[in-house]
Amino acid sequence: MANADTFHNDPIRIAIVEDDKTVREGLQMLLNGSPGYSCVAVFGSGEEALAGLPEISPDVVLMDINLPGINGIECILKLKELDLSMVFIMLTVFEDADAIFKSLSAGACGYLLKHTPPVKLLEAIQDVHRGGSPMSGEIARKVVQSFQHPTTKTSTSLILTKREEEILGFLAEGYFYKEIAASLNISVETVRTHIRNIYEKLQVRTRTEAVLKYLKK
Repeated sequence: MANADTFHNDPIRIAIVEDDKTVREGLQMLLNGSPGYSCVAVFGSGEEALAGLPEISPDVVLMDINLPGINGIECILKLKELDLSMVFIMLTVFEDADAIFKSLSAGACGYLLKHTPPVKLLEAIQDVHRGGSPMSGEIARKVVQSFQHPTTKTSTSLILTKREEEILGFLAEGYFYKEIAASLNISVETVRTHIRNIYEKLQVRTRTEAVLKYLKK
C-alpha cells in the first residue's frame, strides 16, 4: 500500500477538510490505519480550517471543493496568502473543467475524485508530499482535452528528449511515478531524474505546471 521508504521516515501529517461526516470519518480511519500516514486534524468547514490549519501546519491537506460557506477553492486561496508550507489535494465528486482549473490556479497540487480507491489516494498523498501533482485519470483527461491544440507536441520537441516527452505524456494521463517506471521498464529513481530534467527545461516546479505548460504550447 505504501512503499518501503515511507516506513523509515516520520509519518506524513495530513489534515482533512470535509463537511460530510461519513466521508470525513472514513478518510480519517484510512489514514490512521495505514503505516506512514497520520491524520492530525479534521475540519467540517472552510472557516474551521482557516482558524485551525495555520497552527497545526500539516504536510498535506485533503480539501473538499464543495464546502458550505467558504468553499475549498476560496479556503486554499486564503491559506496560500499566509505563505504556509502545506500542500493541498482537492477531493471532489465533480469532473467540471472550470472547477479543476480554478483549484489548480488557487494552489491545489492535486485533484482527485472522491471515489478514488484507497490505495490510489495513499499513493497520491505520497506523490504530492514529494513534490508531485497527482490527478485522477478522469481529471487528467479533462485537462488534456481542454488544452489540446494542433501544435501541442512540436514546440516541446525542440527542448525535451524523446524519453522526456514520453514521460510527460504519462504525467498528462495521470500516471504515478511507479506506474510510469513499470510501463517503461525503468526504475522509479530514473523516472524522478527525467522529471527533474523536465521541470528544469520547462522552468516549472510541479507536475501540474509541467503538464499545463506542455499542453498550452
